[in-house]
Amino acid sequence: MCVFCEIIKGNIPSKKVYEDNDVVAILDISQATKGHTLVIPKKHYANILEIEYPEYEAVMIAAKKVAEKINVVYKPEGFNILNNCGEAAGQTVNHFHVHVLPRYKDDDLNIQFTDHSKDFNLNEIASDLE
Repeated sequence: MCVFCEIIKGNIPSKKVYEDNDVVAILDISQATKGHTLVIPKKHYANILEIEYPEYEAVMIAAKKVAEKINVVYKPEGFNILNNCGEAAGQTVNHFHVHVLPRYKDDDLNIQFTDHSKDFNLNEIASDLE
C-alpha cells in the first residue's frame, strides 16, 4: 500500500493546499518548517528516475505555485525545494514527491553539504558524464 496513493484517493485524510488534474500538494505532517508542503503527482511513480517528464513538469510547476503562495502568506527568507531518491538519500515513501520547505532566519532545520572537493577530480567526473 502506498500512503500517498491512499491520500490521493481520499482514504487517508490530509491537509490539501493545492490540487489540479495531475498533482496534489499537502502539508507535511512533520512540518520541518512552517508551511512545509509535499507536492505529489496523482499517478504513482516510485522516484525521480521513474517519473515521466510531463508529470515531473506538472509537479515542478505546482511546487513553484505553492512556494509563491507560501511566500505571500508567511514571507519566509528563502526556500529549499528538494527530492529524496532512494533509501540512501532519505526517501521514506516510495512515491515521487517534492518537498517545498520555507526557510526562516532562525529555523533549526539543518540541510548541509560537506565539501569533498579534494576527494574528487572534477575533470574526470565531467568527462564521465558527457
